[in-house]
Amino acid sequence: MTVGDPVLDVICIGRSSVDLYGGQVGGRLEDMSSFSKYIGGSPTNISIGCARLGLKSALITRVGDEHMGRFIRETLADESVDTSHVITDDERLTALVLLGIRDAEQFPLIFYRENCADMAICESDISADFIASARAVLVTGTHFSTDRVAAASFAAMKLARAHGRKVAFDIDYRPNLWALGGHADGESRFAESQRVTAHIQTVLPHCDLIVGTEEEWHIAGGTTDTLAALRAARSITDATLVCKRGPLGCVVFEDAIDGWDSGVASPVREIEVFNVLGAGDGFMAGFLSGWLRDEPAADCALYANICGALAVSRHGCAPSYPSQVELRHMIETGSEHFALRKDSALEQIHWATTRRRKHDRLLAFAFDHRSQFVDMAQANGKSEADIDHFKMIALGAATRSSDRHQGVGLLVDDRLGRTALHAASDHDLWIGRPIEQSGVFPLAFEDGPDLGSRLAEWPANHCVKVLAPVRTDDQPDVIAYHEAEIVRLADACRQTGHELLFEIITGNRDKSAAPSQVLALMQRFYDLGVAPDWWKLEPVDDGGFWTGAGDIVRANDPHVQGIIVLGKEMPDEQLGRVLGVARAEPLVRGFAIGRTIFSEAAQQWFADKIDDQTAQDMMWAVFERLIAAWDNAASDR
Repeated sequence: MTVGDPVLDVICIGRSSVDLYGGQVGGRLEDMSSFSKYIGGSPTNISIGCARLGLKSALITRVGDEHMGRFIRETLADESVDTSHVITDDERLTALVLLGIRDAEQFPLIFYRENCADMAICESDISADFIASARAVLVTGTHFSTDRVAAASFAAMKLARAHGRKVAFDIDYRPNLWALGGHADGESRFAESQRVTAHIQTVLPHCDLIVGTEEEWHIAGGTTDTLAALRAARSITDATLVCKRGPLGCVVFEDAIDGWDSGVASPVREIEVFNVLGAGDGFMAGFLSGWLRDEPAADCALYANICGALAVSRHGCAPSYPSQVELRHMIETGSEHFALRKDSALEQIHWATTRRRKHDRLLAFAFDHRSQFVDMAQANGKSEADIDHFKMIALGAATRSSDRHQGVGLLVDDRLGRTALHAASDHDLWIGRPIEQSGVFPLAFEDGPDLGSRLAEWPANHCVKVLAPVRTDDQPDVIAYHEAEIVRLADACRQTGHELLFEIITGNRDKSAAPSQVLALMQRFYDLGVAPDWWKLEPVDDGGFWTGAGDIVRANDPHVQGIIVLGKEMPDEQLGRVLGVARAEPLVRGFAIGRTIFSEAAQQWFADKIDDQTAQDMMWAVFERLIAAWDNAASDR
């Protein structure tokens, strides 16, 4: 690596925490009974916001050697943030923050940061080569509040300047993190302090970009007259100064400050303010996305304002920040909604382009079957405990393949395969889980009528799979019922943050499969506002069918995870041919196949003709042949 060739756009340095957001809105933090877990900390949030906007970002911080530290690492990796300099601190815990949304003005906030991991960052954590690998470093106010972290931040800034890199500073003033207030004062945004002002003013001369709210400029400039504070800062720095003015937008000052008109103003329209926490970090990420690409100040401010507006419209900090696709949509199309979170088209773009994990391929072993296993067990005098044990054997076959191939997943149920379902979390596998009752018509859900409450108990990485026995020629009342239930399920999945896999089965009861209906059904559910993350479709040996399915998805939700092929107990040789035909459609990302893989092994195992290892070997061999068929189809294209 040469100093003249940065491979990163920005390295963010400082706070990294887990935010526990109260799920109940409109009350005291004392009265909130459930919490959503998000990643937090200003520079951590900014690193994610930048990555979502297409910048190559990295983070220097410390996390504890425990569950919350691993959560931060995994989340950053999923967001494509470079974690090579996220240090695991064996002596300290990851910082926590408890937050709530009470009303438009009150956001109760408690910082749990006593001797936390990120406040142990020191100069030895700052690598000169790493700093030189980025176009800019970003530092934030909290990490100048104690000598140790201040030294680390100053070291990074000086190294950046020495290598001709830029330095961005988010004032990020939290008085009680500077020991100006008690633990209950986390919500406070301003307290005068000559000590803090003097300290911050030692930072300003080393910066190329400085961003703050009016209150933050008051502490940086040492006066509550905002323009006077900005002029005080200008007297000691040539940096671009950005003043965030809430509902008035922002103003960017690149030269002398002679009134508000001397800067580049970027106004905003009035929108619902649902949650101001983290909005400034979204703003900073938006500004950096233009500034680091050398775009005009007006464009940088526009991006920043849009990112801030989207942040105040949603629950959580980093999860609310937009993707580049979403930002472009807002610039080009906008939204007529006062409450942006109620714009369904915008929210679908946000969901689809900021997913936790993105899959270019999914090769899933499906053993979520229930009625079939019950019949097999009863025929051989076996119990549900035996079914659970067999599904653990199937999990072993899946994990063997996951050690050899990318994109391996499984479908397993909670009723008869609970042990395997829970054990699967210890492996890097895509996990799908059925929600429908097995073999029931019309569709009924296993978890009863209150879907949202039940799904809230599912781990976040479990994809909700629904097998829907739907046809266009069913009775009108059956069609209406199925449509209402699928819409209800799709809404519950979005509310709880679970992906949805929608499996269409047209062959049911006394009716044979009708692939010709599938495309019409897909469009119908899109028209109803159902945008599943995955479509699972019947194995049709017709390239035109798969192209047609892809065209419908591209027209309605081009950011879908993908379409996968189901097996329907088709012989694996025939199924291999279908996979080759289907794979010609780019949105077909793989398969989810069950009985073709497990049927023969299960029949022999339940009849006590083979042992566990033989059963696993048999299933693994079929699964491997199907994976090979999928991979060979790619090489034949």
